[in-house]
Amino acid sequence: MIPERFAPALAELQPLTDRFRAAGKRLYLVGGTVRDLLINKVADGEQDFDATTDALPAEIKACLQGWADAIWTQGEKFGTIGAKKGDRIYEITTHRAEVYHDDSRKPEVTFSTEIDSDLSRRDFTVNAMALELTSDAPTLVDPFGGAVDLAAKVLRTPLSPEISFGDDPLRMLRAARFIAGYQLQPVPELVEAVSAMRARLQIVSPERISAELDKLITVDHPAAGLFFLVDTGLADEFLPELSGMRLEQDPIHRHKDVLTHTIAVVENVTRDFPGEWDFRRTRLAALMHDVGKPRTRGYLKGKGVTFYHHEVVGARMTRTRLQALRYSNDDVDAITELVHLHLRFHGYEAGWTDSAVRRYVNDAGPLLTELNVLTRCDCTTRNEKKAQMLSRRMDDLEERIAVLAAQEELKAIRPEMDGGAVMAHLGLKPGPQVGKAMKFLLEVRLEDGLLGDDAVRARLDDWWHAEQSPEHQE
Repeated sequence: MIPERFAPALAELQPLTDRFRAAGKRLYLVGGTVRDLLINKVADGEQDFDATTDALPAEIKACLQGWADAIWTQGEKFGTIGAKKGDRIYEITTHRAEVYHDDSRKPEVTFSTEIDSDLSRRDFTVNAMALELTSDAPTLVDPFGGAVDLAAKVLRTPLSPEISFGDDPLRMLRAARFIAGYQLQPVPELVEAVSAMRARLQIVSPERISAELDKLITVDHPAAGLFFLVDTGLADEFLPELSGMRLEQDPIHRHKDVLTHTIAVVENVTRDFPGEWDFRRTRLAALMHDVGKPRTRGYLKGKGVTFYHHEVVGARMTRTRLQALRYSNDDVDAITELVHLHLRFHGYEAGWTDSAVRRYVNDAGPLLTELNVLTRCDCTTRNEKKAQMLSRRMDDLEERIAVLAAQEELKAIRPEMDGGAVMAHLGLKPGPQVGKAMKFLLEVRLEDGLLGDDAVRARLDDWWHAEQSPEHQE
């Protein structure tokens, strides 16, 4: 008996179902749509539809003609035809099996005529279910017990995990997402296979790996999946910095290792924080924020020195790793900068002067909200008094930012004079001296705020006279 919550999806799919039935072809709703509708995880209208069929790609296109608003065929050689109807995206794929060769990053695709064969080559039993739409009544096809596994919270593969992960090694990383996102417990043979086959991940393109990492890092509670990556050694194949933090004592949070602290910080970053900010990037920054600690443990004699080396080394390691995973330049720059700045808040323990607030905001630039979220989430201490103290300090900082922002437009901090005004006032032509003057005026702006035209020109004159003095020339 198909649950009633399937009814809206079935009704929406009915015109397409009728076309495949009229063509003498079978059509099945598959994968995540079936899984999520079974557990009522996705509300109607929020998911795209994936389907499989015994029709070949040319026959799929024929069925879609006159029904779809748009059709695309980039995946045709792999058996997939894409379509759009209204706001909904459809992907319809000929029954297939995908196999990676040992020396290839691209799968070899062969077509099949049987739904059971198609489902057997899917990643996990909870995804190896199909709903036949073209039968007399919608019928669940579940040859590998995916519905039972979903209810029992078990993660396993339809065939042996060695076959499944040999077909597509990315599935080892995908397992972490399902462990975390659906609270599934992997069977022992799956864990053993990942541990033994982890090196196979090297044949998967960095772009596919980073895309899957993004999906893991943005589930509500990714901790179990992240620990799975470390425990199996899979993290060493694409993110060795993660394993490097295990059992490395955190000099600030001495009661836990850096990995445990890091994963706690990742979980602390939730979508509940107000304002406009990038959840995925901030989660990735949380994952990377302490990667420099194992490398800087020799600099722990002084807190200021620790912060400096930790920020610089951590940022450098973050940039190298994200570039290796082929993240976009925007992602690399933003996440690296967040790692570089994440301890800046702790450098102002003596209190927030106006000058300190301006410098903090200026350093953060467009990442101010993300930096504040990361800073708040970096507090994982069990000491309630210390946690409350840090929270109050952060509240105070944000209040100071709001007050000064209203007075001084903090997000657009710049010198009170532009380059043209400086050249006209000092009688200069474009060159290094103009740059030095602008740097001086920015320091004045950060330190003293808005002075007004007369006052800032007087300060510029004093600086210029000092620059031209014989003592300075020497």
